[in-house]
Amino acid sequence: MKTIAFNRRAGFDYKITDRYEAGLVLRGFEVKAVKSGQISLKESFVTVKGKELYLTNAHIPLWKQAGEIKNYDPTGPRKLLLRKSEIKHLIGKMRVEGLTLVPIRVYNKKRLLKLEFGVGKGKKEFDKRKDLAKKEAERRIDRALKNY
Repeated sequence: MKTIAFNRRAGFDYKITDRYEAGLVLRGFEVKAVKSGQISLKESFVTVKGKELYLTNAHIPLWKQAGEIKNYDPTGPRKLLLRKSEIKHLIGKMRVEGLTLVPIRVYNKKRLLKLEFGVGKGKKEFDKRKDLAKKEAERRIDRALKNY
């Protein structure tokens, strides 16, 4: 498995509880662009439309060798492939607990492109500060142990 794109802000802005793997429905030139590393998960999120999940606001630019394609939206919604039972479970969690579906990374699995997303709850400002203070304390301990 080779990671193509990673959402660094996901762990900082959200407390991720569960992780899921979904297939992506892409057109041929989009697959070529993604496999060449031209995808950004910055500010992207997973939305629910009816009984389907979509990756929204992920930027996939037009592949250079694709030529001119009319009405192409680089940040348009892209359908996610999951089992019906998983989709129902996720929709229920979102409605009852007020959780968010956050894309974490896009990667190759054999010849297929997969999206890993997590069920997360937004962190407040004080939670973020607490996490930063904890990381800094761990760094200090590691430095002190390294010197001895």
